[in-house]
Amino acid sequence: MNTMLRKSVLGIAGLAFTGGIFAGPIAAHAAEPVHSTKPVAASVQGAQSKIDLNDEQTANAKAIIAATKKAGLPERAAVISIATSLQESKLENLGHLGDKNDHDSLGLFQQRPSSGWGTPEQITNPEYSTLAFLKGLKQVDGWQDMPLTEAAQTVQVSAYPDAYAQWEQQAADIVAHNWNS
Repeated sequence: MNTMLRKSVLGIAGLAFTGGIFAGPIAAHAAEPVHSTKPVAASVQGAQSKIDLNDEQTANAKAIIAATKKAGLPERAAVISIATSLQESKLENLGHLGDKNDHDSLGLFQQRPSSGWGTPEQITNPEYSTLAFLKGLKQVDGWQDMPLTEAAQTVQVSAYPDAYAQWEQQAADIVAHNWNS
């Protein structure tokens, strides 16, 4: 009986020690403060592009930020939206491009009426087109934590899925400069 009691105590002590080793990191993280905001620019991937913006492009970026706030989404959603628009239209609200475009893509996000994004009038309205993009983004599970280019590509379904990443830093800078203005 004494041997059995000793083995039980040692077994319990061993389990407690092992549990402490594995639970220790969890408990340590639990003590860290929880931050409610995600970084505006997650880890920026690859070489970055940058263009100088004119007044119209700046106004369109501000419209995207305003629509993101209206949708109740965080800064990260605005960064993804602006980077997407930088890739798709260089933040220009494009109308029908005729022979330069073999599809019916329009607006800041080059959305297509034939793909159900809305009417040409809606798609060329910066608030509407941004809210349509954000509606698609919200349907992407885990978009907040995935690379920008993956989140944008899941919504846009582009022939160039990695192209969005090159605009992340400029988009993050635009959002950081204009979010609170």
